[in-house]
Order: sequence, then structure tokens, then C-alpha cells
Amino acid sequence: MAGAAQLVKAVVLAGSRPGAVDPVAAYAGVAHKALIELDGATLLARVVEALRGAGCEAAVSANAPEVVAQAERLGLPVLPTEAGPSASVGRALVELGTPLLVTTADHALLEPEWVRRFVVDVPANADVAVLLARRESIEAALPGTRRTYLRFADGNWSGCNLFLLRTPAAARAIDLWRLVEADRKRPWRIVRRFGLRMLMRYLLGRLTLAAAVARLGELAGVRAAVVESPFGLAAVDVDKPEDLEAVRELTRNPLPLSRGRDSGAAAG
Repeated sequence: MAGAAQLVKAVVLAGSRPGAVDPVAAYAGVAHKALIELDGATLLARVVEALRGAGCEAAVSANAPEVVAQAERLGLPVLPTEAGPSASVGRALVELGTPLLVTTADHALLEPEWVRRFVVDVPANADVAVLLARRESIEAALPGTRRTYLRFADGNWSGCNLFLLRTPAAARAIDLWRLVEADRKRPWRIVRRFGLRMLMRYLLGRLTLAAAVARLGELAGVRAAVVESPFGLAAVDVDKPEDLEAVRELTRNPLPLSRGRDSGAAAG
């Protein structure tokens, strides 16, 4: 059963590795990806506007001076970054408490409805939840897009860069998140942590996404759930220059709000 709508705090991850050059930022000619302008607003401003439209009180996790300055102009609290996104989320959880919504500054197409729907669809007993979309929804919304998919018995899925740390117990998931973060491009290594039985189910194509997420939750000592997004574009972020060109085209020629299939439900 899904939880009721509620006001949540949100953190936007906009950190950068010192000395690293982001290829999308370089392509766009800006100091940081969060500062890329799309339809007259920076990506950071667009994400924050969507969060505020959904009723969230937003903060930004950032370390680049230019991004910090932009966040301050937007009237946002700025949190220090840590060594990696998961550690930065852990810092935000300590600072902001729960429930805490987590997203990224490159979620260029984020809309308030996606956020509201996610929060409402999170099961009432979950400590932590993640939003994902099916490959069919994504490709229907943006034909030809290339995403990283997690392949399970119930379909191919891609993350939507939206997480809800719903209860204080969610803090226990941060260490496991750090391990998953390191292996996110190699799903079989993530599944290997589940144990031999779960690994065999995955290799035989019998492991569902909901079962995998539930097992991850058990390993972390939390109740974890995956929520399916009916909005295919929710899985489209700006990881590559071609992603940026795709979202630029979408802002010039917007699609209907649904941007994918009309139905969606909690999968765990």
C-alpha cells in the first residue's frame, strides 16, 4: 500500500571531483554540469524549481565555488560534499533528517508530478525507496536513447535519480549504497553480494528486481522498495553530450506530461 503525500526535504547532489573535467560541462563550455543553461535556466535551477513545485524544501550538496554561488543566488542552503555521492547523502541525512528526497543536478527534465507521484507510491512500511523506469517506457518516451539497464526476470530497468530516505533507519543503507555505487555499471557484481542462491537465480534469469532490492535491504538492515515510474523521461539525465542535445530538443518540442506509459505502481 502506498504512503500518503507528505512534505519532504530534498537534497540535490551537485558535487564534483577536484581536478576532474566533466565532459558534458566541457562540451557546454561551463565550469560545472549544474551550470549548463537549458531554456534560459541552469540545470540546478530547473531541478530546484521542480522540487519546490512538488512542495519540497531543497538544499544543495556542492563544493565547486561557481555552483555554491549559484545555489546561494537561488536561496538554497549549501551542504559540504563528501567522498562520493553516497557519503554526501549520508552527510545530508545527518543535517536534514528524514524523510529526505535525493536527486541530482543533472536531472534536467525533472517535473513536480514525477516527484509527487514517487513520494505517494512509496510503500508505507519502507525505510528507503528508489525510483526506476522500464526500458519500454523510456524508449517510448525518447526513442534511440542509450541508457544503462539492470536486467532482471521482470524486465530491464534504469534508475531515475530519485531516492527517498523515508525513516531514520535509512541511514543503515548508506554503507551498502557505497558498495552498490562502485558497481552500478556491473550489476552482476552487485548481485554477487546477495549470496550464491540469489546469484544463481540472477544468472538463470529468475531474479526479479523487487526481490533483488528487498535482499539489498535485508543486507543493510532496512526495508527497501523499488517504485516503478510511469514517466519514461524520469530516467533521462545528462550524462553525455548526446543526452544534453536530446533534452535541448525536448525543451524546444515538449512532449505530453506522461512521457511514457500511463500506468505505474510500486514494485516492492
